[in-house]
Amino acid sequence: MVKNILIINGRIIDPARKIDQIADLLIKDGKISKIGKNLGKNDPDIELIDAKNKIVAPGFIDSHVHLREPGREDKETIATASRAAAKGGVTSIIGMPNTTPVADNQTVLEYVLSKAKRESLVNIFVAGAITKGEGGKELAEIWEMKNAGAIAVSDDGFDVQNLDLYLKAMQYCKTYGMPIIAHAEDRDLAAEGQMHEGIISSRLGLMGIPPCAEDIATARIICLVEESGHSAHITHVSSKGSVDFIRLAQKKGLNITADVTPHHFSLTDEALVGYNTNAKVNPPLRSEDHRLALLKGLRDGTISVIATDHAPHLWVEKEREFDTAPAGIVGLETMLPLIMTYLVQRKVLTLSQAFAKITCNPGKIFNMAKGTLGSGSDADITIFAPNEKVVIDRTKFESKGQNSPFHGMTLQGVVTETIVGGRVVVRNKMII
Repeated sequence: MVKNILIINGRIIDPARKIDQIADLLIKDGKISKIGKNLGKNDPDIELIDAKNKIVAPGFIDSHVHLREPGREDKETIATASRAAAKGGVTSIIGMPNTTPVADNQTVLEYVLSKAKRESLVNIFVAGAITKGEGGKELAEIWEMKNAGAIAVSDDGFDVQNLDLYLKAMQYCKTYGMPIIAHAEDRDLAAEGQMHEGIISSRLGLMGIPPCAEDIATARIICLVEESGHSAHITHVSSKGSVDFIRLAQKKGLNITADVTPHHFSLTDEALVGYNTNAKVNPPLRSEDHRLALLKGLRDGTISVIATDHAPHLWVEKEREFDTAPAGIVGLETMLPLIMTYLVQRKVLTLSQAFAKITCNPGKIFNMAKGTLGSGSDADITIFAPNEKVVIDRTKFESKGQNSPFHGMTLQGVVTETIVGGRVVVRNKMII
């Protein structure tokens, strides 16, 4: 049974409604009731949460998460991913389709959603594949997947290289009102590259991936958007050229949006010195000039979303030689402190600007009806201590994955309570 809850004394920040004030927030029957003063703290039937010196925000949305289930439950499950999300203040996630088997049909999507309903602590949404098996050769059944509950399509991990097929996919998706999450990478230019092509790759003797592999792919996606009249959301942007192309497209009035990961705005390819496989990702961490371009894109609004690309792997896989180790970083439990440390504390973004990128912006792009504290909205809420320091310890992650380059780093910002649909799932930093 969902209890009525009164959150008192918190600094309430709701970017969707341009609210930033010290006030109380009342939750009734799993919904936001009202924001104000003296809303019934003496009512014995209301659970009281004191948020003094804390920030109360809409529950965070992570629009790029690899659930691994079905097929790779040894790496992650729906249940463990949801626990990691809750611990990180993330109340809604979009699962990518590169499961085993690929989520390119109704059966797989219904399995994920039904299991999420039974086992997840947070709201789980799903994206279906653009092409069958993410093979890039034949369109998946987009209408079937939409009927099964998919809210977007993506071949994440692969860029659709057949542009005629990609154009048809955009035309179909426009008809069905399905957002496309686009992985921008020219396969030939990326080839067998292991990291960003530059001074560090030369020093390490590793084959590099040039930034133009992303730039060119971004440009052709933009051309397809202009031709089809549909939209595209370009995910995990990593290169300054890609940011420039997206900015130009937006100035032309094209419906192009983009996200960046916390690891791309906080780290550079220098994190790979010593052949650190925990910093191996795709797209790769790039040089400082690219990182600065990402910060500029976040600041001017070209990049409107932050998403983690949470990608858990087994430690034995990451302990392999660099060229055979899989790419990916776990990110659900480090998203908030990385945003607070690298964006808010360094005055790249204000609190409201930063949290728009993980609340109302992705909510709007993916038609999720999430990311706001408006009256009548689902009571998905994150409460955190903005000034509390935390030493990242991957051995204490709720995720099965421990592949994080941030292990041992001292960051700022700690989630203390997470509320999903009016139910407290994290209290005093502990899952309940």
